Amino acid sequence: MVHLDARFVVGVVGNIISGGLFLSPIPTFIQIWRKKDVEAFDPKPYLATVLNCLLWCYYGLPFINPNSILVVTINGIGLLIELIYLGIFFYYTSAKGRKRVATYFVCELVFFGAVVAATMLAIPEHKMKMNRHLRAVVIGIICDFFNVLMYSSPLFILRDVFKTKSVQYMPFSLSVANFLNGCCWTSYALIGKVDYFILVSNSLGAIAGAIQLIVYAIYYKSTPKNEDPADKATNEVQLATIV
Repeated sequence: MVHLDARFVVGVVGNIISGGLFLSPIPTFIQIWRKKDVEAFDPKPYLATVLNCLLWCYYGLPFINPNSILVVTINGIGLLIELIYLGIFFYYTSAKGRKRVATYFVCELVFFGAVVAATMLAIPEHKMKMNRHLRAVVIGIICDFFNVLMYSSPLFILRDVFKTKSVQYMPFSLSVANFLNGCCWTSYALIGKVDYFILVSNSLGAIAGAIQLIVYAIYYKSTPKNEDPADKATNEVQLATIV
């Protein structure tokens, strides 16, 4: 009981931190709304987040992975937020941009539908009883694959940081949120019965976040102070990972 209570509390904290991550692009979309133009903003991080949220919502369903309601709630909320972002982007982008967003979105729905169909039809109930959580294992591996990709994506900017000796396009608040998000969901996975799929990707995420913060501390003083806030906003990306 103590483990369940502690797990619930940590999960709630994780939901709050993850919610902050989902809401972090709001300034970007306020800028799009004011200018009536998407400019150089890229919709792919938000499209990737939609797929990630769909997969984790499926992973947390009672018939897949019981007692994971907090995984479903935060990713369900995140899915709604990301769809709003994409709706704004779709409204203000060009015809070519709309076609690209629609194509990616349909492909994601097809992929998600294929995952659901494959795991529900290829793993029947009697086999699931023989090898419990078989569906959770298959879905968890897929979720972890995309989660690790999302957590590692901000590390690609480190090459530019090393080259320019500047953290101008490496937002500190996002790095901190990513680190705390990884730590919190790692703790959640370790309390009570260990959830290895939440554990693996989020422990790696915490390490990736720590690396970002260390690099930020090293190059902060050498960063030019006269950066253009608009340019910085254009280059910020949301980390499309929650659990």
